[in-house]
Amino acid sequence: MKNDYDKDVTRPHFLAIAVVAALPVFAAVEVKQGTDKVEVTIDGLPFTTLHYGESTKKPFLAPLRAPSGVVVTRRWPMEDVAGETRDHPHHQGLWFNHGDVNGVNFWEHAGRNAPFGSIVTDKITTAKGGGKSGEIAFEARWVNHEGKALLRENRRMTFSGDANSRIIDVDITLTALEQPVKFGDTKEGSFGIRISDQLKEARGTGTMTNAAGGRKMKEVWGKPSPWVDYSGTIDGQPVGIAIFDHSKNPKHPTTWHSRDYGLFAANPFGDRDFYNDKTKDGSVTIDAGKSLRFRYRVVIHPGDADSAKVADLYKNWKQ
Repeated sequence: MKNDYDKDVTRPHFLAIAVVAALPVFAAVEVKQGTDKVEVTIDGLPFTTLHYGESTKKPFLAPLRAPSGVVVTRRWPMEDVAGETRDHPHHQGLWFNHGDVNGVNFWEHAGRNAPFGSIVTDKITTAKGGGKSGEIAFEARWVNHEGKALLRENRRMTFSGDANSRIIDVDITLTALEQPVKFGDTKEGSFGIRISDQLKEARGTGTMTNAAGGRKMKEVWGKPSPWVDYSGTIDGQPVGIAIFDHSKNPKHPTTWHSRDYGLFAANPFGDRDFYNDKTKDGSVTIDAGKSLRFRYRVVIHPGDADSAKVADLYKNWKQ
């Protein structure tokens, strides 16, 4: 039989073990730079690849994978997969751009909505792994159809994960160069992901959920919310993707250009379309030499928004 002294010294010991056991075990991240791409693996498993270079119109991450290895983004047009949808070829993995920047379309690559711009990656400034996270940073220019650079972009992406989840933190600073740069009011933007066909709402398994409890596209599209989750099943596996809008982002909480066919995008600039009110103006102008900063977190998780406690994950995000 233990005496009081035994109880006093063993109780903190077991408490410490319980606390340690409850903490997430972060996985090691490896970042490997190649020609026009940077590959990211977590816990020895492929996670995603940054694609850039002359063959791309914008830098993008693709594909994105859950810890199990299941791909949560559409593979086309980067890969030719039988049965996948082939609409909107400019929806490539995960990206950031906009459909009206000083009248230039950086959202699409071709078609009727010309003129088109491109985002040219000039230099990978960081590509490093670590025991708990890895990082990719780059410098880029937003170049219009006449070859003139409108913006300088500095982007840092931090990758982390554990046995259940994958996280990408994206930090983007845009600096206007020789003239003011206006992000015009259009729904075609801005921080986007094209999800797997199996995960979409239309003829898929997915459901969108926002912070107010709104569900499905009718209650999410165009609505302001600090986060939105898109969850369903892929190959029978319950999985979801959440996008978090940083509290200091322009016009937080952002509105959402999230569609039932698989587009999942945060866009703070589309007031006229989102509110169906032509008197509104959701545009934002960056004065020459000034900057605008955007920060987002992407969480790939098991289950749906409720079981993954996405609301708590957002609340506990250190912003």
